[in-house]
Order: sequence, then structure tokens, then C-alpha cells
Amino acid sequence: MCKNLLVFFLLAISGLLCFAQQEKVIEDFKPSSVNQPGKDYPQVNSEGRVRVQISAPEANKVQLDISAVKYDLVKDENGIWTGESAPQDEGFHYYQLWVDGAAVPDPNSLYFYGASRWGSGIEVPAKDQDFYALKNVPHGQVREHLYYSKSDSSMRRCFVYTPPGYDQNLEKRYPVLYLQHGGGEDETGWSNQGHANLIMDNLIADGKALPFIIVMDNGTWRMPRRERGERPTGSWPPTGWADGFMNTLLNDIVPMIDSNYRTLADQQHRAMAGLSMGGMQTRMITLAHPELFSAVGMFSGGSISPEDIEKSPDFSKNIKLLFISYGSRELENPRRGPWGDPKENTEKLKEAGMNAHFYVSPQTAHEWQSWRRGLYQFAPLLFKY
Repeated sequence: MCKNLLVFFLLAISGLLCFAQQEKVIEDFKPSSVNQPGKDYPQVNSEGRVRVQISAPEANKVQLDISAVKYDLVKDENGIWTGESAPQDEGFHYYQLWVDGAAVPDPNSLYFYGASRWGSGIEVPAKDQDFYALKNVPHGQVREHLYYSKSDSSMRRCFVYTPPGYDQNLEKRYPVLYLQHGGGEDETGWSNQGHANLIMDNLIADGKALPFIIVMDNGTWRMPRRERGERPTGSWPPTGWADGFMNTLLNDIVPMIDSNYRTLADQQHRAMAGLSMGGMQTRMITLAHPELFSAVGMFSGGSISPEDIEKSPDFSKNIKLLFISYGSRELENPRRGPWGDPKENTEKLKEAGMNAHFYVSPQTAHEWQSWRRGLYQFAPLLFKY
């Protein structure tokens, strides 16, 4: 009996030592590239772990909340709480801190709009980050454009990327891509988190993409108000959920852009794309109005099925480019929507003769690195058909 207990004890100690070795953190942390000026935290190491630090002497419990996992921080004798996460995927991540049960942004990071609030964000350096790096190349501009929407009787804002040289050659006109954000985000997402402008500047400088204008507007929608206790019924997303933004896009945004910018204002030179919710909006709007667009891009936002084409036969006639992309981790445990399997759908449309492309971002999930890579692959294909 004693011998068995000794063996069990030695095995247990061995297991704990192995676990401790596996969890050993590499101490090569560096400040994040999106910290507020002069702030040393948050930091990221070569494993992709995120380390945060905050002064909260009177707090009893502080946690780091990133990628839907909470990590306990440890307080020192000066009331400084420090701790780190498990390794994260490459690219941008939203995060927040929990201080005694209250969710708060980290006062050390820059703030980004996501999850329907302004909060903290961090960059985990990616091996392929060069394609969205700030380089010494000709740069376009991201312009804030305020306008009045007759569709919903309100003042609105969009951001408009104009490519390098737009203000020099006043005779030249450009195609337009209408590029939409995801749920809980807004019109700042594609330039702040997505670096769409830098992606385009670098592609144009390398001669890989034609210069075009990008319009980034706010497509946020809300569920209709229900009585307390009433549960939503019917399919998801609900019928007509994209109609409000579709009306604003077609009746306000497109005419406003064509009136104020030097666009090639025709179907051949107009495209639409979006990520997640924005991809589903793109799907709904372009299926309903294929006569207005020549290219469609959907990043982690559904797909176009053969059944969709049967219901909207003009789609395959008018759409010269269909691009669908996902992160590889999304496809490991796919969430099936009413459109079915996105890869299978895209392959069937390609076999039927459409110029359809399916791209998979390696080792990423439903996150900005997937969508940055999606735009990087999509943009060079645009307006070359």
C-alpha cells in the first residue's frame, strides 16, 4: 500500500512539474503598438501573450478579459495589479478589464469602437503584418464626410478613402467600393482596426491593385422593441433586417458620393463588401439590386448559394466578381446560416461559370486579421474584369 501511495505521489509531482513547464511564460514582453503615448502597458510577448497592468489599490479583484476568457491579475504591495493571458492569435483584439465586477477600458491603451462601445484594443504582431504597415509610399486620405439622410431624417457620418494622387489629377475619375463593418462596430472600424487605407496604399504602390475610392458608413441596426419577457420568433436574421441600411445606401449614400467625389458612377465601377454583419448586408443588398454593383465581397458573413441565384437570376449576369473569405478557425466549427456551406456554395457557383473566389485566412477566427487578409486578397481583383 505504501509503495503504491509513493508511486502515485511521484506521478502527481511529475505531472505538476510538466504543467508548470508548459505554462512557463517567455519574458520578452514589449509595449503594444496601440498603447497611449508614453504607456508601457499593455505588452505582448513572442508567444502572443498579452500582459496588462493597472493601479487599483482599493480593488479586491481585477481580471483581464480577452477573447471571451478572463484571467486573474495579481496585486503587489503598492496596489499595482499585473497579469497575462494565454497566447492569442496574430492581429488585433478587443479586450477590457474587470475591476470588482465592473467592466472598464484599460486606461493605458488607445480606444476602438467594438462590442457596441469604445474600449481597449491590442495588436499581437503578425508574421504578415507588412501588408498593412505604415510605409514610405504615396498615401491616400481618409476623409470624414457629414451628410443629411432623407431616408431616416438624420445627420450621418461616413469615412471616405481617396487614393494617392486624387487631389493632384483633377480630371481622373475612380471606381468605388462600399465597405461595411461588423455588428457592434461602426464607420471607424475599417480604417482604425482594419487599416483599409494602409492596405490600399501598399497595394497601389506595389502595382497590385487599381486605385479606387472606399466608402465606409454606419450600417448598425437594432432588433425591434419587444414587450418585457417576449422572445424573438422566426428565422435569423429576421426578414427585412437589412432594409433600413439598404434604403440609406441606395437613396442617400451612393448619390451623395457620386455628387461629391470624382467617381465612375455606373454599375461596372461600383462594388460592395463587408465583414460579418456587413457581409450579410452585402449579401442582401446585392442580391436585391445586382444591377447596381459589379463585384461582391463577403468576409466571414455568409455566402451566395445556387438557390440564391435561382431567386435572383440577374445576380450571375451582372456580378463579375464574387469573393468569399473566412478564418480557418471559423471553418473548424462553422455556424451554418440560411445560405448553407460557404465553400461548397462558392465552388458550385465557380463550376457554373461565375468568377467566384474562396479564401481562407490561416490560423485566425472571427477577428480583424481574417478580415484584413480578406481585403488584401479581394482588392487586387476589383475592377479588372
